[in-house]
Amino acid sequence: MILYLVVFAVCLVVVGGSVALMMSLSTPRYRTEPQHLLQLFERVLNHQATEAEWNALVGYPIRHDEYLEGVRRSAQELMEMYGRPWRAAQGGCLLSPRGREGLIALRDHLASRLTVQEGKQAF
Repeated sequence: MILYLVVFAVCLVVVGGSVALMMSLSTPRYRTEPQHLLQLFERVLNHQATEAEWNALVGYPIRHDEYLEGVRRSAQELMEMYGRPWRAAQGGCLLSPRGREGLIALRDHLASRLTVQEGKQAF
């Protein structure tokens, strides 16, 4: 009987501690920043990105920044119109040549806006 109570108490402590630990932790959050998009665009243009990387970053809405959400939607439209994910699996690029041109323009626009924002923060 004593052994039963000891095992019950140990299990109760372990389960109770686990529940208390889970309740005290917060949910991890991931925020897509402009640098993340720029890095992805560079990887796509250098034929290094996979379809999974693209979908992980571009496939989910960005709720904290309206401008970045617009960039994400534009990138998603480029993939819908000019995407060739089967080529990436063979070592090619995710986008056709016209899609890469659009992605270069999108990347340059985002990079210039980021530069302007950093310049404003310096003052």
